[in-house]
Amino acid sequence: MKLLNIVSAAVIAAVTGTCALAHATLETQEAEVGSFYKGVMRVGHGCDGQATLKMRIVIPEGVISVKPMPKAGWVLETVTGDYAHSYDYYGKTLTSGVKEIIWTGELSNDHYDEFVFRAKLDGSLTPDQMLFFPTVQECASADQQWIEIPAEGQDPHELEHPAPGLHLKAGHSHNH
Repeated sequence: MKLLNIVSAAVIAAVTGTCALAHATLETQEAEVGSFYKGVMRVGHGCDGQATLKMRIVIPEGVISVKPMPKAGWVLETVTGDYAHSYDYYGKTLTSGVKEIIWTGELSNDHYDEFVFRAKLDGSLTPDQMLFFPTVQECASADQQWIEIPAEGQDPHELEHPAPGLHLKAGHSHNH
C-alpha cells in the first residue's frame, strides 16, 4: 500500500508540474532589490493549439532602465510612459521609461520560446514581496492573459491565469 501512495504522489506531482509549465513564467523567480535583473519569460504553448503571434509584458512600477532583447524574426516595440515616482539611476533622475514590451512574430504551438529583457530593480522596492509582470500572449483568434495577481494572503496556485511573479529579496546596502 505504501508504494502505491508514493506512486500516486509522484503522478500528482508530475501532473501539477506539467500544468505549471503551461503558464507563462519567469525563468529566474527571485532577485535582490537594487540589482540588475535578467527577465526570461518562458512560453510553453500557444492559445488552444494556435500559434502565438504577439507577446506583451507589462513592466511594474520600480523596474527601471528596461532593455528588451531583440529576437531574430520578431518585431520589437516598447511602450514608454511616466513612472509614478522618480528614481535615481547613477546620479540621473528617471521619471519615465519602458512600461510595456511587445514582440510580434510567430511561434508555433508545438514550439517553446523565451522572451528576454534586462532591468534594474530599484532600491525603493520592498523586499519579501512579489513583483508581478502581467503578460499577454496573443494568437490569431484567442489570447492567453497571464495577468491575475493574487489578493493578499491568496495562494497564486489557485489562480487560473497567474501573472508571472518575481520574489524580491533584501539587497546589499550601497553607500553612494
